[in-house]
Amino acid sequence: MSGKAVAPWVRTRLRTAPGAAGALALLILLTAWLAAAYPRGIDTYENDGLRRTVAAAAPGRTALQFSAGAPGLDLGDEQRAALVSPAAMKARFDSVVTDVPAPLRADLSQSAYGLRTTQQLESDEPFLPRPEKLPPRFTVATPSDLASHVRLVSGRLPAGRADQKSAGAEAAVTAATAKTLDIKAGAVLHVDGLGRPRLALTVTGIVEPLLPQAGYWSVLPVLRTPQLLQVPGTDPERPKYWHGGLLLAPDAAPALLATPGKPQMYAQLAPDTSILNARRFDGLKSAVAAVQSGPALTKIRTSFSVTTGVYTELDKVFLSYATVRDSITPVVAVAGFGTATVAAVVLLMAGGLAAARRTAELALLRARGGSLLQIAGRLCAESAVVVVPAAALGLLLAVLAVPHGRLGPALAAAAGVAALGCLALPVRAALTHRTVRSAAERTDLVREKPSARRTVAELTLLVLAVGAVFALRRRGTTGGSADSLISAAPVLVGVIAALVLVRLYPLPLRWAARPAARLRSTVGFLSLARAGRASGGGALPLLALLTALTTAAFGGSVLAGADDARDRAALYATGTDARVDSDLPLPKDLPDRVAGIAGVRGVSPVHIEYAVRLPDDDTTVVAGVDPASYAALTATTALSLPADRLKAPPGAPGRAVLPAVASPSVAERLGTQPVKLRVAGYDLTIRVVAARERSAAVPQSDFILVDTAGLGAKDPTALLVGGASVDGKALRQSAESGHATVRLRSEARREFADSPLQTGAGRIYGAAVAAGAGLAALALFLSLLRGAPERSALLARLRTMGLTRRQGRTLLILEALPSALLAAVGGALTGWASIALLAPGIDLAGLALATTSGLAPVGSELRADPVSLLLPAGCVVLLATGAATAQAWWSGRRGSITELRAGDAR
Repeated sequence: MSGKAVAPWVRTRLRTAPGAAGALALLILLTAWLAAAYPRGIDTYENDGLRRTVAAAAPGRTALQFSAGAPGLDLGDEQRAALVSPAAMKARFDSVVTDVPAPLRADLSQSAYGLRTTQQLESDEPFLPRPEKLPPRFTVATPSDLASHVRLVSGRLPAGRADQKSAGAEAAVTAATAKTLDIKAGAVLHVDGLGRPRLALTVTGIVEPLLPQAGYWSVLPVLRTPQLLQVPGTDPERPKYWHGGLLLAPDAAPALLATPGKPQMYAQLAPDTSILNARRFDGLKSAVAAVQSGPALTKIRTSFSVTTGVYTELDKVFLSYATVRDSITPVVAVAGFGTATVAAVVLLMAGGLAAARRTAELALLRARGGSLLQIAGRLCAESAVVVVPAAALGLLLAVLAVPHGRLGPALAAAAGVAALGCLALPVRAALTHRTVRSAAERTDLVREKPSARRTVAELTLLVLAVGAVFALRRRGTTGGSADSLISAAPVLVGVIAALVLVRLYPLPLRWAARPAARLRSTVGFLSLARAGRASGGGALPLLALLTALTTAAFGGSVLAGADDARDRAALYATGTDARVDSDLPLPKDLPDRVAGIAGVRGVSPVHIEYAVRLPDDDTTVVAGVDPASYAALTATTALSLPADRLKAPPGAPGRAVLPAVASPSVAERLGTQPVKLRVAGYDLTIRVVAARERSAAVPQSDFILVDTAGLGAKDPTALLVGGASVDGKALRQSAESGHATVRLRSEARREFADSPLQTGAGRIYGAAVAAGAGLAALALFLSLLRGAPERSALLARLRTMGLTRRQGRTLLILEALPSALLAAVGGALTGWASIALLAPGIDLAGLALATTSGLAPVGSELRADPVSLLLPAGCVVLLATGAATAQAWWSGRRGSITELRAGDAR
């Protein structure tokens, strides 16, 4: 090895085997691309999930709402008016925006400030509607920058200054308020004054909000949309009144100081979701805590008002995001660990294949005095010339394919792939040729005895796998971040199974070879003998296949379980395929009209009464249903109920004892004796005959189901609609009403799955499983390719002895089947065992549902999916059989002369 080389080693080797170099470059390129894209993909869906969670939450929850009492009566009127002037209010607002700590930042386009009343002001104008003879009441506010957030429908925006002594002021109302309360431009609304005559508010314009669901309008939604409220009290039949909003010009704020509305200064800051970053999540939580009760609040009180209070539920929104993310992260990490393991095995196998093909060359170098360090160095340099550019290109493609996310983890992943690709060949060559040896030594798997080092390594992995499984079953994956050992538990189970199966592999070969030797045909015995002569390195492809099959089974079961959980959650959210709900009785002809809509297979009317008082003074929901149509509609769902359970006995309503089905908590309180209730102004007597966890009529709360025939009030307030392909648009048109809402089960299911956390994690999991399957197929191909020259030569020799093409094809297929069946059966069993062992610690609610609103325990437990277990295993057998058949066909086409050339190393 000393002396100057005639030709550079690396250039010579690359020119000699360009195909092998190109194949290695392609393998490294794809592996580096996948490895670098994985962490960037996780960053992307976590950032998108955080932004969507905050954006989808009610603005009243996410906004930072600061409020302080109006200037006190100890000051003069002019001083009080100056403190609520537009300039003073803006200065205080600007200081609040500045004092909010980073990384939290306000979205100024949806933030607002001003003066508003906290006690509703009554107006008794005769043209205002009175649903139950009560005049409407108003909240009056002076929101900032109103002109930028509205479109003028009629009239003009309010303007002009008004103070405590002014007789009137100008106001505007939204189009929804004007329509509901019958207010037109030019109308005058009088509200009470404080120690002065009533204040006349002249409506100068009607406006339409530009973004009605955004933070500017939705923090205090009554300014946008009127509400039908009940007067305070405990009586469930309290009278109702309309509550609306009036919008004054900021210069008219002093006029509110002379009303009994208890005005207060306010500033509402909508969070800027565009800058939210999941990697700065701890900083975001700290910033919210500082605003709620920390140094930031102290600074705000100094600049805004010493009595400033703050309200926000942004911390709870962050907590809900963290709960879902922390339940998803360990599950996704399982796929990452599995695919990374298979990728590493494939890279090692590629290096092993290259070393095996060059065994004679490397043995000759060792025999001529080459040191291991010199040989390994040259092989490493030879690999690096191909691997490093390919890994760099893979990193570039990953950055282009996933443009968002951190570069550091992606760079580290690509570097790891490059390092493994560079070291696989030289390390394998050094281990194989650490002593000078012949190039033709046999490594018979049947005769090869495991070394003490191998036994210790297997026992170490066994301890790690048992520890990971025990920790996962005991602690679960909810409530914490990903644990590497726990996430790698399915992979470790696959590793142990691979090592155990390799140890057990010789036994069935010995058992099967004895009777096969007595058969007339030699094909069976020869195939078993060939399978037993496989290299002891066969543990590596078996490890790749078992790990990939375990990960695929685990991942397929996870995705199938998530789909099942979404189906159940959607059913529990709507009760049936579609439903129409209303606070008031629905039109009598609506059931017939809905039944005629395309895709509807059945309609069941329901009368629902809320807040029905029980004997213990608690309240619940009572639903009257038609037993026959209700049973038919729910017969094929998890909420089915036989019609005879609810059928009312003959008799006038209120006299007979009605059988009832109740939720468990209600059934426990009522017992089995007859109980009198008052429902919708009618007395009835019920007896609980059965308990159900959920019902289609009232799917999300405690309930009592009775026969509508026994109720005094029979007009339906809801319709349960059956049909998997209901035309939602037509249903909404038929049920079009100001008080009716329509919800489809399919829409509810999409709501559970539309979070970027769920969809992003699902895509990454699916991509990881697919990549692992592809790499496992490549591992199987590499293992077959390693022995392909020897098998081709064997077929050529046997053909000279009379072996037919059919027998040759059968020989290669039977030779490949033992290892393929071993991997398939072992992979299916390992996948099933991993799911059975780890299922108690895996919570699929985070991956399945885009909400944590109480619908998580709807059957989101991990269960083995038969398709995910059997399909990948069957593909392994088919792939191995197909590869053997293809080789037999190709060898037959080439002929025997090419394979029997003298001097070829086989």
